[in-house]
Amino acid sequence: MVNREAAAIRLTVSKDGDGEFQTVQEAIDALPEYSREQKVIFIKKGVYKEVVHIPATKPFVKLIGENRYETVITYDNYAGKEKEGGGKYGTTGSSSVFIYADHVEAENLTFENSFDRTKVDTTDTQAVAVYAKGNRMTFKHVRFIGRQDTLFVNDGTQYFYQCYIEGDVDFIFGGARAVFEECQIHSADRGSATNNGYVTAASTHIAKPFGLLMTNCRLTSDAADGTVYLGRPWHPGGDPDAIASVLYHRCDLGAHIKPEGWTDMSGFSAADARLYEYGNTGPGAISHEDRRQLADHEAENWTVENVLDGWNPKVES
Repeated sequence: MVNREAAAIRLTVSKDGDGEFQTVQEAIDALPEYSREQKVIFIKKGVYKEVVHIPATKPFVKLIGENRYETVITYDNYAGKEKEGGGKYGTTGSSSVFIYADHVEAENLTFENSFDRTKVDTTDTQAVAVYAKGNRMTFKHVRFIGRQDTLFVNDGTQYFYQCYIEGDVDFIFGGARAVFEECQIHSADRGSATNNGYVTAASTHIAKPFGLLMTNCRLTSDAADGTVYLGRPWHPGGDPDAIASVLYHRCDLGAHIKPEGWTDMSGFSAADARLYEYGNTGPGAISHEDRRQLADHEAENWTVENVLDGWNPKVES
């Protein structure tokens, strides 16, 4: 068994030049490939405006920020932005941070997409802060800041603990098996009296028994009461096998949540997806015929370990 902590590589990133590197990407580029030893990158306070890639060849990377609010990795690409070589970035390409490797951890920092859609004439306003496509990723005390499509959990298994996620339209989306525990999920106010967005847009493949689990989370907003949906079912490219799977489990739902909870997307019915609630409280936890509540025996299957395909991040391996 590899003792990753004892054999860890430890690097420091500082904008002031008092670390080994001045950008996060330089530190990642310096790491060895295919190593199963943990590699820690400590990032000092500062705003790091750069696009970061953690490739699949560099697993067991741990990013630790000096300050959750003052260590910020950010960029401002968006889906409709023209690339220098031609074409547009698209949703995935707009990401500030791309994570393809397994066993990546992040703690105590902010990931952001700072695109301001009020300053650009475009309808393609998707702007991803983090794109995650790897297994057994862990995020603790991390802030994810954006507007449309903030956090793209595309595939794999991810665990989010005591994180803060902010956006407005589909800002937690994708086909991964992911758990959000004790997180604050904040819907930004779009200024509408009727529709201020959608929290989730899951695209879970029908073969996966579980998708997104929000457990003991707080859903907050400054938006008007009854103007934000819990989510809608995303079928990428019209894929009929993408049957969204989401459970809000013992969450505190703010008054901004719409009474009907869920809505359709691109011609696909929310009623045909796997969109559930169990034991929620708060002013947004309203009894409604379109909001399916799991029975006790059904909710018992939604354990952290089951959702994460046999992995329990709370247990040391």
